Amino acid sequence: MTASSALADRLGLPSGARAVILNADDFGMCHAANAAISGLLVRDRIDSATVMVPCAWSPEALAFAASHPDLDVGVHLVLTSEWSRYRWRPLTGASTLVDADGYFPADVATVEQHASEEDVTAEIAAQLQVALDAGVDVTHLDNHMGSVYGLLTGRDFLRAVFELAARHGLPFRLPREMEGADADPMLQAKLTEAAAVADAFGVEIVDRLWTHPFELRGEGTADEESYEQVRDGFLAVLRAVPPGVTEIYLHPMADGEELRAAVDFAAAKRGYELRLLDDPLVQRTIAEESLVRVGWRALRELQRGDAR
Repeated sequence: MTASSALADRLGLPSGARAVILNADDFGMCHAANAAISGLLVRDRIDSATVMVPCAWSPEALAFAASHPDLDVGVHLVLTSEWSRYRWRPLTGASTLVDADGYFPADVATVEQHASEEDVTAEIAAQLQVALDAGVDVTHLDNHMGSVYGLLTGRDFLRAVFELAARHGLPFRLPREMEGADADPMLQAKLTEAAAVADAFGVEIVDRLWTHPFELRGEGTADEESYEQVRDGFLAVLRAVPPGVTEIYLHPMADGEELRAAVDFAAAKRGYELRLLDDPLVQRTIAEESLVRVGWRALRELQRGDAR
């Protein structure tokens, strides 16, 4: 039995099931994110979301999650702050986690090169604790911009994440395999090594992690991608899902004045992602492809059941 089928089997899914978790990242980043993601959760268009606790609008997202304990909401562990006009700081104020202006660094490489293990450990624990103290029934953990994976320099912070996840009985978004990893043996070797550590800690992880491009193709040019092209690209992603459990993550937000003031690019794509998740053609494709939607709560219960 392959690792890819083992998780689906342990979740009690039919043999060969093609399961998806539709996750919305960046909940709490701004009100535009909160308005979009809370609505999608209530309308059952997505299976889960993860909150950026250090961001200014996280209290609104956390309050929503606490008042809807039936919905799957996790914590999007943050070590970076990528926009130029709207930025956020670590909860702990740790010196190795900030740039010259006192914010999280804008890029992942800086985190990998300069953050101390001790400071990362304290910061991610603080972010999770804020969510728990707000009354959120946290279902899982994941990571903003992949800053804990060590994909750029090889220096990762996964042990700290797994220790935190194991202590709280939470699964973590790490794929056992990644699209294109077959062409990059070093990447697949790193994923295999990381998966073995997750298994040793008893932390549930998914078989694979998919998305589509963050920005619009040709953004700002005459060849800018249309909504229909974005939607059709997402439909192709859905149709290509193989057996096993695949998380597909998006960043849906309401495209408007607030969002365009906050981000440097890709506001239109955020609005398109909100639109496509409500698109009847997307819902029909999920049904026609017999995709099985699951939530992170199911993985959490599996993890906690195995720990008993």
